[in-house]
Amino acid sequence: MVRSNPQVTLRPQDLVVLLRLSLENEPLPSYAGLSAELSLTASEIHAAVERAVTAQLSRKDERGKPRVIRESLRLFVQHGARYCFPATRGELTRGMPTSYAAPPLKDKIVQSSEPVPVWPAKNGSVRGMAFIPLYPTVPEAAGRNPALYELLVLVDAIRGGSPRERALAIKMLDARWTD
Repeated sequence: MVRSNPQVTLRPQDLVVLLRLSLENEPLPSYAGLSAELSLTASEIHAAVERAVTAQLSRKDERGKPRVIRESLRLFVQHGARYCFPATRGELTRGMPTSYAAPPLKDKIVQSSEPVPVWPAKNGSVRGMAFIPLYPTVPEAAGRNPALYELLVLVDAIRGGSPRERALAIKMLDARWTD
């Protein structure tokens, strides 16, 4: 007898959607708007929101709009993201800077002479070591929304940075998400 596994598992794109939804000063777009902004399909956005609600990282308001539970998201990013979505690195490539090599961390971390971490991207302006993004469309989405780019950079520092970089990124996220 074969049994199906009803266990819900978060996917990397779910975290990207949650980070976008957590932007306080940004208007909450429709699923179609999120789809265009994040380069995901509307059905991927809907599925991400449903998984986030099941994982208690989000809830739906009285109109059915998703609302991030910031404290839960903060705890998940701080304590779980690097284990669920570990940093994967690649070879020297062109791309978009991330982690300690991009704002808001770039000015806070002394840069070494080693190649910086970059998300591989065809139109990338920096040569560095590949740091595989949470989802393939992350560089496009980050290019469209500077506030989202900063959140993704901080999450990457938590996923793959040194203890000092992780601590600084957590502190900066806490400042953004604390009410």
